Amino acid sequence: MTLTRRLQLYTVGLIIGGLMVYFIYGDRATNAAWTPESKLKQRLHSTLVQARPLATEQLAEHQLKLEEVQAAIPGASVDFSDSRRTPDTIYYAVDATVAHAAYRFTIVGLRDFDRDSTATLWAVERR
Repeated sequence: MTLTRRLQLYTVGLIIGGLMVYFIYGDRATNAAWTPESKLKQRLHSTLVQARPLATEQLAEHQLKLEEVQAAIPGASVDFSDSRRTPDTIYYAVDATVAHAAYRFTIVGLRDFDRDSTATLWAVERR
Protein backbone atom coordinates (compact mmCIF):
# COMPACT_ATOMS: atom_id res chain seq x y z
CA MET A 1 0.00 0.00 0.00
CA THR A 2 1.46 3.35 -0.99
CA LEU A 3 1.83 6.35 1.28
CA THR A 4 -0.79 8.28 -0.71
CA ARG A 5 -3.33 5.50 -0.24
CA ARG A 6 -2.61 5.35 3.50
CA LEU A 7 -3.12 9.12 3.83
CA GLN A 8 -6.40 8.89 1.91
CA LEU A 9 -7.70 6.13 4.19
CA TYR A 10 -6.53 8.02 7.28
CA THR A 11 -8.34 11.16 6.10
CA VAL A 12 -11.56 9.25 5.39
CA GLY A 13 -11.40 7.63 8.84
CA LEU A 14 -10.71 10.97 10.48
CA ILE A 15 -13.73 12.54 8.80
CA ILE A 16 -16.02 9.63 9.68
CA GLY A 17 -14.79 9.66 13.29
CA GLY A 18 -15.27 13.44 13.55
CA LEU A 19 -18.83 13.18 12.26
CA MET A 20 -19.62 10.37 14.68
CA VAL A 21 -18.29 12.39 17.62
CA TYR A 22 -20.33 15.42 16.55
CA PHE A 23 -23.57 13.44 16.22
CA ILE A 24 -23.03 11.57 19.48
CA TYR A 25 -21.90 14.50 21.64
CA GLY A 26 -23.44 17.44 19.75
CA ASP A 27 -22.31 20.86 20.88
CA ARG A 28 -20.56 19.43 23.93
CA ALA A 29 -17.76 18.23 21.64
CA THR A 30 -16.97 21.79 20.56
CA ASN A 31 -17.49 23.43 23.96
CA ALA A 32 -14.28 25.12 25.08
CA ALA A 33 -15.29 25.17 28.75
CA TRP A 34 -12.38 22.99 29.73
CA THR A 35 -9.99 25.92 30.23
CA PRO A 36 -9.52 27.13 33.81
CA GLU A 37 -11.02 30.56 33.07
CA SER A 38 -14.08 29.05 31.37
CA LYS A 39 -14.67 26.56 34.19
CA LEU A 40 -14.36 29.35 36.76
CA LYS A 41 -16.77 31.61 34.88
CA GLN A 42 -19.28 28.73 34.69
CA ARG A 43 -18.96 28.18 38.43
CA LEU A 44 -19.29 31.87 39.31
CA HIS A 45 -22.22 32.37 36.94
CA SER A 46 -24.17 29.54 38.53
CA THR A 47 -23.21 30.16 42.18
CA LEU A 48 -23.14 33.97 42.55
CA VAL A 49 -26.31 34.39 44.58
CA GLN A 50 -25.42 36.83 47.34
CA ALA A 51 -23.50 40.01 48.08
CA ARG A 52 -22.10 41.29 51.33
CA PRO A 53 -23.69 44.50 52.67
CA LEU A 54 -20.85 46.77 51.49
CA ALA A 55 -21.06 45.32 47.97
CA THR A 56 -24.84 45.81 47.99
CA GLU A 57 -24.28 49.49 48.79
CA GLN A 58 -21.69 49.74 46.00
CA LEU A 59 -24.12 48.14 43.56
CA ALA A 60 -26.77 50.70 44.56
CA GLU A 61 -24.27 53.56 44.03
CA HIS A 62 -23.64 52.38 40.48
CA GLN A 63 -27.34 51.57 39.93
CA LEU A 64 -26.64 47.90 39.30
CA LYS A 65 -28.31 44.71 40.39
CA LEU A 66 -26.73 41.41 41.35
CA GLU A 67 -28.56 39.73 38.48
CA GLU A 68 -26.84 42.07 35.99
CA VAL A 69 -23.47 41.17 37.43
CA GLN A 70 -24.30 37.48 37.23
CA ALA A 71 -25.45 37.86 33.62
CA ALA A 72 -22.19 39.64 32.68
CA ILE A 73 -19.91 36.91 34.01
CA PRO A 74 -19.87 34.67 30.89
CA GLY A 75 -18.48 37.56 28.82
CA ALA A 76 -16.10 38.74 31.54
CA SER A 77 -12.40 38.11 31.93
CA VAL A 78 -10.77 36.79 35.09
CA ASP A 79 -7.51 38.40 36.18
CA PHE A 80 -5.77 35.49 37.87
CA SER A 81 -2.69 37.58 38.64
CA ASP A 82 -4.79 39.94 40.77
CA SER A 83 -6.77 37.15 42.44
CA ARG A 84 -5.60 36.10 45.87
CA ARG A 85 -5.85 33.00 48.00
CA THR A 86 -6.22 32.53 51.70
CA PRO A 87 -6.23 29.19 53.49
CA ASP A 88 -10.00 28.81 53.14
CA THR A 89 -11.18 31.27 50.44
CA ILE A 90 -10.24 32.58 47.01
CA TYR A 91 -10.84 36.19 45.98
CA TYR A 92 -11.33 36.35 42.21
CA ALA A 93 -10.81 39.61 40.29
CA VAL A 94 -13.35 39.68 37.46
CA ASP A 95 -13.41 42.44 34.83
CA ALA A 96 -16.78 42.85 33.14
CA THR A 97 -18.83 45.37 31.24
CA VAL A 98 -22.26 46.03 32.70
CA ALA A 99 -24.62 48.69 31.36
CA HIS A 100 -21.93 50.00 28.96
CA ALA A 101 -19.44 50.62 31.77
CA ALA A 102 -16.35 48.64 32.79
CA TYR A 103 -16.22 47.29 36.33
CA ARG A 104 -13.88 45.19 38.47
CA PHE A 105 -15.82 42.78 40.66
CA THR A 106 -14.21 40.91 43.51
CA ILE A 107 -16.00 37.61 44.01
CA VAL A 108 -15.25 35.28 46.90
CA GLY A 109 -15.62 31.53 46.86
CA LEU A 110 -14.64 28.96 49.44
CA ARG A 111 -11.90 26.53 48.49
CA ASP A 112 -13.87 23.67 50.03
CA PHE A 113 -16.93 23.24 47.79
CA ASP A 114 -18.44 20.71 50.20
CA ARG A 115 -18.84 23.32 52.96
CA ASP A 116 -20.36 26.03 50.78
CA SER A 117 -20.62 26.09 47.00
CA THR A 118 -22.02 29.62 46.69
CA ALA A 119 -20.01 32.63 45.61
CA THR A 120 -20.34 36.05 47.24
CA LEU A 121 -19.87 39.44 45.62
CA TRP A 122 -17.28 41.13 47.80
CA ALA A 123 -16.57 44.48 46.13
CA VAL A 124 -17.46 46.59 43.08
CA GLU A 125 -15.05 49.06 41.51
CA ARG A 126 -15.65 51.15 38.39
CA ARG A 127 -12.80 51.10 35.89
